Amino acid sequence: MKKLLKIIGAVTFCLIPTLAAAQVGKEEGVSPMVLLFMGFGALIVVLQLFPGVALFAVMLKEIFSKVPGKDKVVTEHKGEGKL
Repeated sequence: MKKLLKIIGAVTFCLIPTLAAAQVGKEEGVSPMVLLFMGFGALIVVLQLFPGVALFAVMLKEIFSKVPGKDKVVTEHKGEGKL
């Protein structure tokens, strides 16, 4: 298994410059794979905005809507008997 992974890594390492050089002569614009990669990255950013905005809104709500005395700590126990 390790030998197979080393072979795949070596072949990939050798093919990357070849594939990059093959794209140099083309004047067609941006390749579809680059557009797909950029679109995927943009999708991740947009999908992470929703929970971020929601958490920020809840934080602002909690900061500015606190009622004084609401969060008192109860120090007495009103149960029966001693523990």
